[in-house]
Amino acid sequence: MFNRTQHLKSRLPWNKGRLIGQKAPLSLQEIWSIRTKLQDAGRRRDLALFNLALDSKLRACDLLKLRVSDVSSSGSVNTRATVMQQKTGRPVQFEITGKTGKSIADWLKHAELCSTDFLFPSRIQGSFHLSTRQYSRIVTSWVGDIGLDSTAYGTHSLRRTKATLLYRKTKNLRAVQLLLGHSKLDSTVRYLGIEIDDALEMSEQMEV
Repeated sequence: MFNRTQHLKSRLPWNKGRLIGQKAPLSLQEIWSIRTKLQDAGRRRDLALFNLALDSKLRACDLLKLRVSDVSSSGSVNTRATVMQQKTGRPVQFEITGKTGKSIADWLKHAELCSTDFLFPSRIQGSFHLSTRQYSRIVTSWVGDIGLDSTAYGTHSLRRTKATLLYRKTKNLRAVQLLLGHSKLDSTVRYLGIEIDDALEMSEQMEV
């Protein structure tokens, strides 16, 4: 017998009631709220992971495969690093700021990692480094701990955050393109979702 209710349920779109699309970047206040929470809780690994995710602007797959030698040499954390992107096969450079360098140094000392080790090893047997799924759960806990809607944020939020803040401050798309490792400027424009924001801003400043 035909069951209309069951048929309608089966036709419901998978994303009904879910927030889809690009994940929101963090604001400066949200960055400091998460950072303070992690510092107060003594979560060295998470603090290093959070800070490096912001500075590096790397995709999760590239961030989690970093080894100690990628960010540190001769016992000191570098101020810059270069990584080959898995998705594009192109190298991308990023800065390691003072706060990030200190948190990485604290984590390396605490975890007693050597140069060939993965920077963020997994605690799950059989996994060499944190998986993207583990990372996603960690990010969800970070944003949830400061009262944000976890469905609006994800691992890509951290990749977008510093790039978005930089663009808003400088309007330099070329610089953001280089930092994100995009081959085309159009990709950066779409990624930041800035076209309509810029158009509205210019329109608001014009009186007719």
